[in-house]
Amino acid sequence: MDVLTAVLLLVHLTPVSTAKNGVSSKSRKRIMPDPVTEPPVMDPVYEALLYCNIPSVAERSMEGHAPHHFKLVSVHVFIRHGDRYPLYVIPKTKRPEIDCTLLANRKPYHPKLEAFVSHMSKGSGASFESPLHSLPLYPNHALCEMGELTQTGVVQHLQNGQLLRDIYLKKHKLLPNNWSTDQLYLETTGKSRTLQSGLALLYGFLPDFDWKKIHFRHQPSALFCSGNCYCPLRNQYLEKEQRRQYLLRLKNSQLERTYEDMARIVDVPTKQLRAANPIDSMLCHFCHNVSFPCTRNGCIDMEHFKVIKTHQIEDERERREKKLYLGYALLGAHPILNQTVTRMQRAVEGRKEEVFTLYSAHDVTLSPVLSALGLMEARFPRFAARLIFELWQDREKPSEHSVRILYNGVDVTFHTSFCQDHHKHSSKPMCPLENLVRFVKRDMFVGLGSSTSTNYYDACHREGF
Repeated sequence: MDVLTAVLLLVHLTPVSTAKNGVSSKSRKRIMPDPVTEPPVMDPVYEALLYCNIPSVAERSMEGHAPHHFKLVSVHVFIRHGDRYPLYVIPKTKRPEIDCTLLANRKPYHPKLEAFVSHMSKGSGASFESPLHSLPLYPNHALCEMGELTQTGVVQHLQNGQLLRDIYLKKHKLLPNNWSTDQLYLETTGKSRTLQSGLALLYGFLPDFDWKKIHFRHQPSALFCSGNCYCPLRNQYLEKEQRRQYLLRLKNSQLERTYEDMARIVDVPTKQLRAANPIDSMLCHFCHNVSFPCTRNGCIDMEHFKVIKTHQIEDERERREKKLYLGYALLGAHPILNQTVTRMQRAVEGRKEEVFTLYSAHDVTLSPVLSALGLMEARFPRFAARLIFELWQDREKPSEHSVRILYNGVDVTFHTSFCQDHHKHSSKPMCPLENLVRFVKRDMFVGLGSSTSTNYYDACHREGF
């Protein structure tokens, strides 16, 4: 079965308006997408399509929604890079033929695509921290290089930028037309796909994309931990989490048979095929509607894909239950959340710089942040996922500030561990900033089960697991 046929299977995904127990599906605590269109049982093909995040014409989003007497003060955006070419090759097979040049006559398209290419081609003098200045500013290979951003990835973030511009600039006037460099804080890892994704979002977002005002900082760590990356306890949690993943895989005999069959098809040892992480390449075939590879021994097919994708989803489910990943996430996400809270506190004091922050990052950046916030039901970050923190001021009580958290356009503020009980204790419509500050400065360490650690350093160096 080719990938297009698989996509057509989605015809059976008819809207479901009630859950099994008769409760309205809208009350289910499942974040993204609209529960009305979710299949009644887990469907690996449906989940894979969500992960691809193929650009569509319209997207509903809840960014920028607040009572009329609230004023938007600052916005902090975390993105995963857009659609990319695989990082791994399935051994002894031909690489998927994906063109990474940007062409107006190829789908997906965005009205700003040609202007984006033109503008990027003039940006060689941009002020970026080393080693960013040596990276290409847009994808431009007829056969994509490993890990390269695709046209789909560029369009995904042009769309993200346009959407945020309509809300934050046109509606809320977050930046003036004559914005200055110090009003933005831009940071990316040293991969071309993250730099280019950040540039695409900014090109869709800014009223006037001026190279002289664009300054990206380089972040060596995918956790964006800056000078606070050494954390022995975090690494212990990660080792135990990786052990959990390994044991779950050993228990899945269907997965092992699938790997054995795929290894037979491509004529390599099963261990070598598994080490090549074939789902990475298979997702590229799937998202771009390119047939899975064949050899004289047969074809890798949709059934192989569904077994591996189903295991991924089961792994995420067990990860939530076992809580080892949560320990890793709380320590892994603390530095970047602490930076975010510090910026918000400066804005509360009246500082006008860094009112728009952009971290252009990876799935391994967003995933710990989501878990640390308590968003355990959130799906694994899709291509071009966006997680946004909004800071608001109550005009009627100017000393009071509130936060909103949005994941892919969905308001998840009251799903977070620090604000899920807000309505039980308060009639205020928004989550107080103090809740987030208290969570980052104190409660994250309590979540680790430590009654003694009250700061990041102590928590990281706590003895005993």
